[in-house]
Amino acid sequence: MTDAEWAQVRSVIPVPAWLLKRGGRPEAYCHREMLDAVRYLVDNGVKWMALPVDFPYWRAVYDFFRRWRSYDYVRELHERLRRTARERSGRNAEPSAGIIDSQSVDASETVGEDSRGYDGGKSRDGRKRHILTDTEGLLLEVTVTTADVHDSKAAPALLEEFMDEPGRLLKLVWVDSAYQGPAPAKAFARHGVRIEVVRRSDGQRGFVVLARRWVVERTLSWLSRSSCLNRDHERRPDHHQQMVWWAATIRLSRQMAGDAPRRPEKRPDRRPRTRA
Repeated sequence: MTDAEWAQVRSVIPVPAWLLKRGGRPEAYCHREMLDAVRYLVDNGVKWMALPVDFPYWRAVYDFFRRWRSYDYVRELHERLRRTARERSGRNAEPSAGIIDSQSVDASETVGEDSRGYDGGKSRDGRKRHILTDTEGLLLEVTVTTADVHDSKAAPALLEEFMDEPGRLLKLVWVDSAYQGPAPAKAFARHGVRIEVVRRSDGQRGFVVLARRWVVERTLSWLSRSSCLNRDHERRPDHHQQMVWWAATIRLSRQMAGDAPRRPEKRPDRRPRTRA
């Protein structure tokens, strides 16, 4: 990550326990090196053992990833960045409205049969990630299920996961027609959240931009830019969930630092080509 991006991340990064004098062994590697290594793996989709030698030893990086998974640090890091980004744009730190959708992804042979399923509608044999975003497309929550789980059955758990944290202000969620039924209605009503279904107009065919729903679709496309999310190789569903949080953090930190990838000819420091 660039210096500008590190400046955004460093101010909100979770502090390890040993620095707070709460016990534990001091870490052997710099946090920036470890973050760079995990981000490289998520963004490029390489294997753990295939990390370039420029990074710390792959086993140390993997242990760092597992430690952050155990304490849910990457989710905490993303939430801090998200709140900061929303406040900079003149919004409340916590959103009052959101959008829910899901995406099925094929799984490789490393994913066991007990954590994979077949989505007949999308012809995908693997897992499904269910996400909740705010109206700007920033990730609020994600859960991972087998691909054969219907959206209406996964939505209550997704909402519960998000609303369990104190200080939530969510009051309205836009969804598609798959999220209708008594189970999601009961779960949303319990938290005082209203569901609004965004439907296609009668007679519409092909691709149509639907109000509100296009925001979450765009977020799913943002996440898919990270190669590790194009196909699921993780044996554990919670590892895949962590990969989604890492991908969302990469995208958000780049946006906040103004370091979005540019085409080579669009880079400000690139010398203009001269013809002979």
